[in-house]
Amino acid sequence: MRVPTFLGRLWGAAERASGSGGARKAVAHCRALLSERGEAAGTALARQALDACLALEGGERDALFDALTRDFSPEPERVGKAADAYRREPGPGTLIRLQETAEPPRQELFRRLNMAPGGTAAVVELRRRLLRGLRAHPEWAALDFDLLHLLRSWFNRGFLVLERIDWRTSAMVLEKLIAYEAVHEIKGWPDLHRRLEADRRCFAFFHPALPDEPLIFIEVALARSMSSRVQPLLEVDAPVDNPDDARCAVFYSITNCQEGLRGISFGNFLIKQVAVELQRELPHLRSFATLSPLPGFRQWVERQHVEGIEALAQPGWQQSKKSDPLPVLLQQLCAYYLLHAKQGSQPLDPVARFHLGNGARLEHINWHGDSSDNGIARSAGMMVNYVYRLDEVEHNHELFVNENRVIASREVEHLARESPLSAAGAAKARA
Repeated sequence: MRVPTFLGRLWGAAERASGSGGARKAVAHCRALLSERGEAAGTALARQALDACLALEGGERDALFDALTRDFSPEPERVGKAADAYRREPGPGTLIRLQETAEPPRQELFRRLNMAPGGTAAVVELRRRLLRGLRAHPEWAALDFDLLHLLRSWFNRGFLVLERIDWRTSAMVLEKLIAYEAVHEIKGWPDLHRRLEADRRCFAFFHPALPDEPLIFIEVALARSMSSRVQPLLEVDAPVDNPDDARCAVFYSITNCQEGLRGISFGNFLIKQVAVELQRELPHLRSFATLSPLPGFRQWVERQHVEGIEALAQPGWQQSKKSDPLPVLLQQLCAYYLLHAKQGSQPLDPVARFHLGNGARLEHINWHGDSSDNGIARSAGMMVNYVYRLDEVEHNHELFVNENRVIASREVEHLARESPLSAAGAAKARA
């Protein structure tokens, strides 16, 4: 179960102290911060406005977001006049005036809120709360767009710091790894300690404004070959191997930590930089691969009208041998799912979109790769190896982005052709 975020805990007491009229008070503080007096008063007004905003909950929080959406938007008439002036006389001056007029006042508000101590973290927390209600309030989309626009600037790659996490890292950060891990639960300190042993690596991106808060972290197993099952990598009592014997770095978990930064991509930078760091530290490494889940595969496969798939509803199917009919069918369907099931023009599977978009190659499909309850429920126990060849990632990325091509091994392509959902597989089944 996900623990409350650090900002949620920090301002929890303030939330409980909120009273009626809190939204009006918060909006008044925001207006004061945007006034000429606000420029002079600076951090004190910013802190007051932040405290007032973060103290709200329930309907009053919604009222604040309604006000920021409605009352802190650009004036349509002024924008129209500035646009007409630019059309009549295009040039630097009219373009600048159009840009200044079209920028919502709330963007300047958020920039001034950022002047307060802890302001960056507080703005991230405000967006987290906004996202929780966005589906029910689609009218807040413009407000979310403005927050995301600013946060992308504040958290661009140039500001991020890559740090290796080990057992000497502060206990505060280590506790957060346990709390935030979203792929393979860390079951206490002994489990974490094993994941930080000599044959493991963990790296995270940090931002100077949030020095004790990992933005994203990646866990790596140093192995002699590409791993097909995750459970051996997670065993607390597994023997520690000599990292000098490793030939493959296996990325088995990537976790985004800050919900308020959703939509800002850190993972592509992280994987590539970690690969470079590992190659520098361990030049004998020959390959970089993932052991990745398929979080929506089981739900998708159970919607397909495929003979034999009903066996998933029978007890004990997980004990099937790899060569049995159900595992063979699942591997074929998994290959078809990754190559041909689409969301628009891109793969339906979000993990596939991420790694293929980063330039990885779809290499291998693993039956019984994750035998945990979560792995069975979400992925039917299947896991996938994506391979990062550093001299090919840019080329693969271009093919994926420009031509929607999924770069896959012959093995995976063959499995997809054998699937009963493919034309070739269906013809073979009828023969």
